[in-house]
Amino acid sequence: MKPVLVLLAALSLLLATPAAAQKPYNVIDWKAPATLSTYLLQELHGQYDLRRAAWNQATQSAANMRAYQDSARARFRRMLGPLPARTPLKARVTGTLARNGFRIEKVIYESTPGHHVTANLYLPEGKGKRPAVLLFCGHEQESKATESYQKTAILFAQNGFVVLVIDPISQGERMQLTDAAGKSLTRGGTTEHTLLNAQAALLGRSVPAAQLWDNVRGLDYLLTRREVDAERVGCLGNSGGATQTAYFLGFDDRVKVAALCSYVAAGERNLELTGPADGCVMLPGAGQSGLDLTEYPLIFAPKPLLLLAGRYDFVDYTSMEATHQELQQAYRLLGRPEQVGMFTYDDGHGISQPKREAAVTWFRRFLLQDATPVREPNLATLSEKELWCTATGQVNTAFQNEQTLTEEYAAEAQQLERTRRALPAERLRTVVQQQLQLAAPQPVVAEAKGTAVAHGITWQKVLLRRSGEPPLPLLLALPAGTTPQKVVMLLSDGGKAALADSTALMQRYLQQQMAVVLPDLRGLGETTDPAAFNDPKYYNREYRPALLSLHGGQPLLGQRVTDILTVMEWVGSTTDLQSKPLEVHATGLSGVVALHAAVLTERISRLSLQQVPASFRDILTEPTRKDTYTWVLPGVLRRYDLPQLRQAVGQRLLAQ
Repeated sequence: MKPVLVLLAALSLLLATPAAAQKPYNVIDWKAPATLSTYLLQELHGQYDLRRAAWNQATQSAANMRAYQDSARARFRRMLGPLPARTPLKARVTGTLARNGFRIEKVIYESTPGHHVTANLYLPEGKGKRPAVLLFCGHEQESKATESYQKTAILFAQNGFVVLVIDPISQGERMQLTDAAGKSLTRGGTTEHTLLNAQAALLGRSVPAAQLWDNVRGLDYLLTRREVDAERVGCLGNSGGATQTAYFLGFDDRVKVAALCSYVAAGERNLELTGPADGCVMLPGAGQSGLDLTEYPLIFAPKPLLLLAGRYDFVDYTSMEATHQELQQAYRLLGRPEQVGMFTYDDGHGISQPKREAAVTWFRRFLLQDATPVREPNLATLSEKELWCTATGQVNTAFQNEQTLTEEYAAEAQQLERTRRALPAERLRTVVQQQLQLAAPQPVVAEAKGTAVAHGITWQKVLLRRSGEPPLPLLLALPAGTTPQKVVMLLSDGGKAALADSTALMQRYLQQQMAVVLPDLRGLGETTDPAAFNDPKYYNREYRPALLSLHGGQPLLGQRVTDILTVMEWVGSTTDLQSKPLEVHATGLSGVVALHAAVLTERISRLSLQQVPASFRDILTEPTRKDTYTWVLPGVLRRYDLPQLRQAVGQRLLAQ
């Protein structure tokens, strides 16, 4: 018997589990689908442990807290990536609606050239400068026309405030992915947010940053109005609008008072309980940077800040309480404990009447020096169409040359391609390794897990372990009665079981005296994340692991490259395999992983790719494409694209 078979057979007697307990090709003897998410959450908790240690140090003194604020501000602005330059707003009022005690102006401005933002401006009757409020909308598709947001704006206007209510990207009149008639090409705003965030990430940008810039320019516009007192500006939002508000508070110091209602971002507890949220919330690298729910409003401290919560909200109430407690610590240290508060009502998600009343009371207290409780009368609202700022209800059909985010990102990618410098082979390897965030390799330990015999082929089951990485299952088949002349590693998005059942293909390799290695890269095959945890609205079958990975600064693509390198190290240390040429044949998105691995090591003697995307730019030219987060590397297009990797592999790459 060959040495490798002797080793595997001996280990299998010790370690194999009963065949009845496993499916034929399964290697892992626990609930394998939980493996990757458990690993990623453990990594996340480790990062937040570091954040907690830093926070505990910050709470020791006012000076420490101010230093922590400065650090959080710097980390947040780094994460936002490059922001546009301020360009002419070209603001216009397209209509006015007279109401009882106030009027509504329909406003359009350009946050960047050709990129139009629609908003309603509520102006109370009377002369003189008034305090002003920015109101950021949650994920309701009708956006600024949502009844609760209309009532919030009206209540503020009736109490003497100018209010600007802005349509976010992909909501209201601002759908980005539409056909020529303005009909959405996706399932709606949150799907758009998510697809656009994948595009933005390739450029080192994000949808939260794009929304932030729209809002910054909204405040720029608000301050051009003669009715507004620039020294008395507040900001509030609900749900996704609360996250917009929190990011705004962390960036723009012109705001004096704020409120967050049903606040949710990609915090540690929320990620563990409900998983990653929509693309307008997710900032790649937030976990790696130690930024949790508290950090963004903390930068605002000690200015007046109110949290509005529903005790039965699907947004985790415990997280809101914890955020309030941390903010209380900060405000006490900074000498303004009375300027942070929390109002809780026994209801659910959204800015209901009691919360609206609490918000307006809070703003009047600090911007008008009047703490009299506000009560909301019966308020009449308007239809969505009545509040349209455009003639058609969509900027994409109202403006012939509307610059959508997809078009903006595609133009930037094209410019980067023209100016990107060619890198020598050694330098490219270094850049790829940095881009993938690869950790220093640890020794590989192999465990034999028995055998599976199917269609006349005997498969050795092997589990590879490497400290700090999730276990990696694979199958190995050896040609009968002879020493292998080559090793072929086969990769497919469907996992090893589907490949193993391709009997004719497997027999062909074995007859050519090739050892066949079928690994399940993490999150594929038997470690596939359950579909129940990956909402189909995100257009990605592995949204949870992909976004948890990006949040923690470990792109899933990079983790899977680590898996390929792990398998190669095991092959290189296994008798009868270690000195043989190694080929890699990869299909689908796994091919992008294999291509990166081939750039990093010439141990791959031949690389065959099938059904592999031509470039990262494909995401920008096919915005509704599914499963793109599987191969998103933040900022990669600023450094290289897949054609450069193919060129670097050279003659080792077989023609597709």
